[in-house]
Amino acid sequence: MLCQVRRNMLHAERGGVMDILRLKYDDSYWHKTISYARECSWEVVGEHLAKMMESNRFTDWESVFIAIENDSVCGFCTFLKEDYYPENRYSPWISTIFVDEKARGNRLSGKMIEKVMAYAKTNGFSRVYIPSDIQGLYEKFGFMPIDTLMNYSGDYDTVFAKEI
Repeated sequence: MLCQVRRNMLHAERGGVMDILRLKYDDSYWHKTISYARECSWEVVGEHLAKMMESNRFTDWESVFIAIENDSVCGFCTFLKEDYYPENRYSPWISTIFVDEKARGNRLSGKMIEKVMAYAKTNGFSRVYIPSDIQGLYEKFGFMPIDTLMNYSGDYDTVFAKEI
């Protein structure tokens, strides 16, 4: 608790205001997010997201969510019908969760996931899925591993699920 209070104090001293936004096509952060995704350290995924956004490959309720601080993008995630798997037997996916190295430690991944889950619930979903090869992170947010799927690269990812 004390560490969180100190972190909040440091954040307030820097003048940072963090928010999580759901983007709509061509809104004020759309092109900023494309540039940010292209320049982020998760190169392959960032480039893929940038291309998806440029061609607006999001349908129905699919969306991009971003974390912003002081008018700058510092993280992103997507909410998709299908993800990077030949066999998509789960849906909807919270995917491509990324937080800039400089912004880590502020619980932005969790905040983005919470925002997506609230949005999913308003769209009639009662469960969401996260694919990842990281163990121990999504369990902190109440997700449980339920399956393993092979992705298009031939690697295996754990599928995490959570009721909302």
